[in-house]
Amino acid sequence: MTTLFDSYRLGDLVLPNRVVMAPMTRVRAAAGGLATPSMATYYAQRATAGLIVTEGVQPSLIGQSNPGTPGLYTDEQVAAWRPLTAAVHANGGRIFAQLMHGGRVSHPDTTGMRPVGPSAVPAVGEVFTPTGPRPAPTPRALDTDEVPEQARSYAEAARRAVDAGFDGVELHGANGYLISQFLSSNANLRTDRYGGPVANRIRFAVEAVSATVDAVGAARTGIRLSPGGTFWGVAERDVPELYTALLYELARLQVAYVHLEATIDEEVLVALRRAWPGTLIMNPVMPMGPKQTGRSDADHWLDRGADLISFGRAFIANPDLVERLRTTLPITPVDDATYYQGGDAGYLTYPTYQHTA
Repeated sequence: MTTLFDSYRLGDLVLPNRVVMAPMTRVRAAAGGLATPSMATYYAQRATAGLIVTEGVQPSLIGQSNPGTPGLYTDEQVAAWRPLTAAVHANGGRIFAQLMHGGRVSHPDTTGMRPVGPSAVPAVGEVFTPTGPRPAPTPRALDTDEVPEQARSYAEAARRAVDAGFDGVELHGANGYLISQFLSSNANLRTDRYGGPVANRIRFAVEAVSATVDAVGAARTGIRLSPGGTFWGVAERDVPELYTALLYELARLQVAYVHLEATIDEEVLVALRRAWPGTLIMNPVMPMGPKQTGRSDADHWLDRGADLISFGRAFIANPDLVERLRTTLPITPVDDATYYQGGDAGYLTYPTYQHTA
């Protein structure tokens, strides 16, 4: 029987366990989208994970969603990431950068530019800005000949990620951001080759992944998906057909993994597992929902064919989460007030488990 603590080969990497640290926005980057020494400490503290996937990293300035997030589109950003990847590797870890283009989930106050998206349809809700939450603006719809440039931005950032010492990259195709917007049937109202039927709605995702595979290799390229998810107001028609078609194309590209979120009924997710012949990372509970992923959730999905299990919030408050899961030690609850406040409190201040006599 497969357990969380069995090793696993992922491309050229041997993971010592099947626990993945999920990507989580923490907005601790310095001005200019630069990684910081505190960020290096944060990830190095959690290097016992089989694999770390970083917070979302913008592949371009126009792709930045939130203030205070890091980037991978300048030489200065590459240089700032190198101490972080070196610290993780020195502690025995493996780390992928999540490449996240916010698309319409952004604001001119954050980037100085009007956000872009597949169509001129605003996200639902308020977006973060340097001066606080603001209503999501209406994005500028990308012209057909502009779309490939946005797809290539992931590949260009992936090259920089490898140069910065990352072991690979994960394209953020979930949660209502740009790739997810193209998959959507209400954020994407296009009538060109990127909109309408399933084959067109998956095209942007496939082009972004294909460009990234060409840039850094399939073994260094993964993607995260949220089938049927409704983040930022996106909706998707024909979810099983849409994602089965996308998985077919991803299999053809032989990407390192697909990272699925539990954003739809388990029956659909199990069917997608059967449709996907490669490595599956499963995020077993709804991201940002009322429940955190626990050991029983992980075991449930390992039994249903997942290869690796991602844990989000539990990793914030438990830098030694792998050992706590292994030895059934208590899991420290997270203080959600410190998610995005900046500074080291609630970031570097959670200790490993303290044994008492």
